[in-house]
Amino acid sequence: MSPIDKKIIPSPSSRYAPGFKSSVVGREVLCPPALEETFGLTGGNIFHGAMSLDQLFLSRPVACSSFSPETPVRGLYLCGSGAHPGGGVMGAPGRLAARVALRDRGIKWRFA
Repeated sequence: MSPIDKKIIPSPSSRYAPGFKSSVVGREVLCPPALEETFGLTGGNIFHGAMSLDQLFLSRPVACSSFSPETPVRGLYLCGSGAHPGGGVMGAPGRLAARVALRDRGIKWRFA
């Protein structure tokens, strides 16, 4: 295992996932410029903007918008990581957009 592998795959992983290190057959490390060039992520940021105070809450995607995923275009909802409350694996922007889309169509949301 190379020194970089020891940093990418820390030792505690073996404690919680025995055999994990030996199961890794390849890796790819992309720096921010490569992410921007390959996937069109501005500044190489996977969250479509820094997760800083000026980019959270009502400033996503633009300042003074609202917590709603609605746009001025009827039936168009924002649900990507650039929308409120931001990216990550939580899927919250999509959930919010789905709730509003169903509401606009008169369908009751049936999930918690």
